[in-house]
Order: sequence, then structure tokens, then C-alpha cells
Amino acid sequence: MGIVSGAMTVARFRVEGELVEGWREIYRERLQEHAFRELDTEMGHEEVEGWVEVHNLLDASFEDFNRWLYNDVAVFALRIDKKRLPAKLFKATLQKRCEAWAEERGIDRVPAAVRSELKDELEQAWLKRTLPAVSVTEAAWNLNGRYLILHTLSEGRADRFRTRFYRTFGLTLVPWSPLDFIADQSDRIDALLSCAPSPVRLGGMDVRLSEGRS
Repeated sequence: MGIVSGAMTVARFRVEGELVEGWREIYRERLQEHAFRELDTEMGHEEVEGWVEVHNLLDASFEDFNRWLYNDVAVFALRIDKKRLPAKLFKATLQKRCEAWAEERGIDRVPAAVRSELKDELEQAWLKRTLPAVSVTEAAWNLNGRYLILHTLSEGRADRFRTRFYRTFGLTLVPWSPLDFIADQSDRIDALLSCAPSPVRLGGMDVRLSEGRS
């Protein structure tokens, strides 16, 4: 719940695209539609993701506006659950099962189709009893200001968030450089660029002092 209390390390994004009319109800429906759903223990599944409230990662209902919408700022999080099987142990166990199957039938080699079936059965059985690793990426979206702050600096987690955000709202998140805040202050930009060891992003472009800003 760092996005609503305590210190934060965040990345900022511009939100590009047109907001729909009556966005309160429509975006609530879309959050609900793409909300997190618990892993189906009968099916196993290695990974599942969806939106949750920032107050508690177990709350995936957005019916109550008071829980996630503060004036024109929407606060929510992307939860990702991923199950990982111990690769070496899994491979060794599968090999033993294949050997037992072949020995029982008095043959030397397990057919590929049978091996694949045994592998699927073992995988599903293990996934059912494996607890997932859980990651939560919180965000605050200022709808009228058309920007979003994301409580992570991980590019991988940011990309996952941006993809899910687009699928949910049809809007694009574009990285917003601190230089964008001083885009019309040439003296400050020149001072910063003169100290930069590599190109910096300004207005979505790589800029070097020697190349100018055009």
C-alpha cells in the first residue's frame, strides 16, 4: 500500500488516447472485467494476472468507488501470481515415472505421446499444490491531468502494467521524462544536456547537446 502512504520510488507516464464519456461507470466496469481471479486449482495454471485494490491484494472488486476513486484520481494495482516448478526435481521425477511405465509393460522405450501425457499429468498435480509467487504493482492515475504514476522502476513490471492497462482501457502509457517538465526552458535543458554522459529523452526523442533540440 505504498502508493497511498509512505515514501515511494515511482515512474511517471503520459496517458495518450481519448477518455470515454461517462468514464466513471465505464472504467469501473472495465476494471471489474479485468480484475484478478484466483488460480483455478483444478486446472493448475502457471500464471494469472489482474487488477486489485491497493488497500489489500485480496480485494478484487471495484464496485465501491470510495475504495479506489478519489475525486479524479484512480488508485489500483496489478497483481501477478506465478507458479514455478523445480525444474531439476520435476525432470528427475518424470524420468522415474517413464521408467516405471516402461518396466510395467516390459518395453525399453516410452512412446513420445505417452511421455507427453505423463508430463502433463505430473505438471498439473504439482501446480495444484504449489503456492504462487505474488507481485503487486501499484498505480495512481490522474484522469483529468492525463498522467499516471507507477510504483516501480522495473522495466519488466512496467511493460506488463502498460500492456494490461491498454487492454483494459484502450489507452497508451508513454514514459514521461523529467525533462518534459522544462521543455520550454532552453537554458536549463542545455545545462542538463552538457552533463549527460549519454543521450537523454525529451519529448519522446533522444537528444544530445551537440545535435541541438530540433
